[in-house]
Amino acid sequence: MGFWKSLFSPSDTAVAPQRPTAQTVGRVEPESRVVFSTERDLDLYELEELCDAVGWSRRPLRKVRKAIQHSFLVVSMWEQRGAKRRMIGFARATSDHAFNATIWDVVVHPDYQSRGLGKALMRYTLKKLRSEDISNITLFADPHVVDFYRRLGFILDPEGIKGMFWYPD
Repeated sequence: MGFWKSLFSPSDTAVAPQRPTAQTVGRVEPESRVVFSTERDLDLYELEELCDAVGWSRRPLRKVRKAIQHSFLVVSMWEQRGAKRRMIGFARATSDHAFNATIWDVVVHPDYQSRGLGKALMRYTLKKLRSEDISNITLFADPHVVDFYRRLGFILDPEGIKGMFWYPD
């Protein structure tokens, strides 16, 4: 639990209304900066290009739009050079608005991976969820990224609970 205590100060647990925000988190190149946003009005084609870049299968844009609209939290990560912005990361979370949230669709463009930006995206997302007093945060991870999430403090099946899934035939 030391990881969680180091990530969140007591003031981070206060319940605050969720508003779109932008926050600068660092620089990728000397003339650019990396910015997070919780704005939901995203260019879905730009998001689709980001997902294509990591090899994700395409999903109908109408469903992606609906998923974003109904998510509890949407976080996008941008490289900003002057007036130009490029989406380089994305994550979203669903929630019961009280106890639980599940993080979905975490993606960082391959050109920006291995620079600490995925970790920054996840820390920002976790901090936002904790600021809404959400204490149980889960996610689903492909086997090749499990170690990434472990390094952020996630653990596999902490109480021996086995998830179950139902899919239509």
